[in-house]
Amino acid sequence: MPVKLTGDWGLTKRILAQAPVKVRRAYQQTLRREAHALRAEMIRGITSQAPGGEPFKPLSEVTLAIRQMRGFTGTKALIHRGDLRNAINVIIRNDEAFVGVPRKARTQDKHRLIDVAKVHEFGAGPFVITKTKKMMDFLFAALRNAGIKPSSGGNKNSVIIVKIPARPFIRPVFDKYFKEGGKRFLEKLSNNLKLKV
Repeated sequence: MPVKLTGDWGLTKRILAQAPVKVRRAYQQTLRREAHALRAEMIRGITSQAPGGEPFKPLSEVTLAIRQMRGFTGTKALIHRGDLRNAINVIIRNDEAFVGVPRKARTQDKHRLIDVAKVHEFGAGPFVITKTKKMMDFLFAALRNAGIKPSSGGNKNSVIIVKIPARPFIRPVFDKYFKEGGKRFLEKLSNNLKLKV
């Protein structure tokens, strides 16, 4: 049975030859846009103090008093100098995207920001710290400056127990952002795939 070709087969061949390149380019473009949108949501979450709509636990009076003593009047959690918020980055490798705090990121005073991020994401402690006179003098001065009446310092051998509460800024955003992430990704991918002939 003879086969008769109709239509512009040259055009069809050109479209099929370009398809793998166009699909890969569209996928990478969509991945990059989604990754940067996720990063923007994390930064917005820290700024608004409610990543993914989940409000941070407010800073304690003691933390605010110490901040004030050191000349910083801000009351927002995770934003002292902005090191953590500014470190949130997007790294694209092949067909994968990393969104978060890179291992190499450092604070202005050279501490690893990945450690800071982990403490805030999951919380830390309790830590048992033996009181020193210098520590207690500073703490009482900070409390007095903030208008908080210090309680008794206890005996010199006593300890302070410190627990840092979790203030997750990554997980709530992932949870909210990716509820319909697959559908949104496919829609953007299909928009990027429109072939121009």
